Order: sequence, then C-alpha cells, then structure tokens
Amino acid sequence: MVTPTARRDAVAYAVETYGISRRRGCGLMSLRRSSLYYQAVEPDDAPLREAIKELAHKYRRWGAPRLIWKLHQLGWTDNHKRIERIYVEEGLQVRKRKRKRTKMKARIPLIQPKAPNQVWAMDFMSDALCDGRKLKILTIIDCFTRECVHIEVDTSINGSRVARILETLRMTYGLPEQIMTDNGPEFTGRAMDAWAYARDIGLHFIEPGKPSQNGYIESFNGKFRDECLNEHWFVSMADARRLIEAWRDDYNKIRPHSALNGMSPAMFTKAELYSPADTAPTSYAGPFSRSLRAEDNSLLVMQDVFGVNRTSGHDSH
Repeated sequence: MVTPTARRDAVAYAVETYGISRRRGCGLMSLRRSSLYYQAVEPDDAPLREAIKELAHKYRRWGAPRLIWKLHQLGWTDNHKRIERIYVEEGLQVRKRKRKRTKMKARIPLIQPKAPNQVWAMDFMSDALCDGRKLKILTIIDCFTRECVHIEVDTSINGSRVARILETLRMTYGLPEQIMTDNGPEFTGRAMDAWAYARDIGLHFIEPGKPSQNGYIESFNGKFRDECLNEHWFVSMADARRLIEAWRDDYNKIRPHSALNGMSPAMFTKAELYSPADTAPTSYAGPFSRSLRAEDNSLLVMQDVFGVNRTSGHDSH
C-alpha cells in the first residue's frame, strides 16, 4: 500500500471488519486523518472544452501546440497538460499527411535577415477550380517577420506581371534589399531583371533543384497548402481569391507562429517596434517556453495588433 487511496481503503476495511476507530485505523496505516476525509473536487472543464473544440473546428489543421498558444492569447490560464488531455479526449488530433521519402542531402544554412524588408522570398504554387481550370498562385513573404505581404491568384502570371505586383507593393510596404527566388522563367526573365536593376534590388537565385535553400517560402507554402488550398473547394476565380485573401489576413494577424515564439507576424512586427531585435527569429522555442522579450512585448501589442505598421519608416498596412 503506497497511495493515499489504497491507505484509505485499508482504513475503511479495518474499521468495518474489526470495529476499531478511524483514528486507530489511520495510525495503523500511517495515514493522516485529513487525508481520510479528503474529497476530490473535479474541475469544471466544460468552458475550456468548448473553447478547444471551437478553435479546433475553425482551424482544422492546427495541432495541440498552436491551439495552446492561441488559447493563452485569448486569456485562458490553464496549463498545457490540461489542454492536451482534453484535446486527446475529444479526439481532435490532426492526422498527418504522408510525405514522399527522399534521400537526405547536405543542408545549407539559410540567409538570416536581421530586420524587416531586408530579404523577401517568392515562389509559385498551383491549384485548380472545381471545373478543372488551373490556378497559378504567386506567394511573397518577408523572411524576417514571416509576414505574407501578398498572394496573387490567376490562371497565368508572367514576369512582367510579377514586376507590376512588386511595384504595387512598394506603395504599401516599401521594397526589400534582396528578393530570393528559384530559377523559374518568370523570375529570371528580362522584365524582372530590368525592374530589379531600376530599383537597385538584388535578386538571389537558389541553386536548381535545391528548394531547401529557399526554406522560408517553402515552409510557408506547406502551411498555405495544408491549411487553405487543401481545405477549400474553389467554385470560381473570385471565390478562390476571397478565401485565399481571408486566409492570408488570418495568417498575418491571428495564427501563432512557432518561429516567432507563438506570436503572429503582425504581433511580432509590432513587438519589434517596441524592442528592436538583434538577430532574426530562427529557432523553435517550443509551445511552452517563450523568450522574455516576446513575453513582455506580447502584452503591449495584443490591443493594437490589427492596426499594425510594418516599420516606422513605411506606410500603414
């Protein structure tokens, strides 16, 4: 007999069988009398359970760590163990989609930006409407803040169109010092080359066949496909643009990011305005350990995150 429960059962048996007092039984079993009369109080998990189910239903591809971040941002103070227990009891685990196994190659360190607008990354993705028409999707992110600055959706996007999109973004975000892309014809053509030369912007092309060298955009594209493209059935071009733009806005302002200590890109950008960082956020801190700077700054930015400015020198987004 080791546990208090086993000792309580032994005391009850001794009192009932041998007619001894409870005090005598507690002395024989080395059990405190306060433990004998203790009544466990089960916590009311119903409100928390409903909140977890609501978030899991809204964000179907979010796992437990990201849901925990979001619940803490919403003001829930329950620790991760209770949230994970309810998460498992409700059967909300996200089923991982199987990936094709490939041969491991030598990894090359990514470019480490130290401020917004130092390095942007671009890439193309593809999808289709319900009638079979193909969609070509251009994604553009800031590699430091992880903010998705733009997603262009159309049936065809050439190099001239890419240059016009970047020129339009200049009015809102300014322009980066460098843009990282693969070797697609839209990025290596004359239109992009002339535009980059006129704006004094460096074009960094990764080695052919090595997408890991542009890991920032590849990581973003994986989340974009898993949480948006694979979750929706686009009935028209307008429907695709509306749903994708809604997801982009949610990604920038609401979705916790593991590389940003559980903050959204908008929250992280605002935090950088309060306390400029010395280095880029590149390490995964885990869902239950946040840096002191991120902890303090999160309190400052929660109220005004939806009116975030990208940097002090740029226009409001």
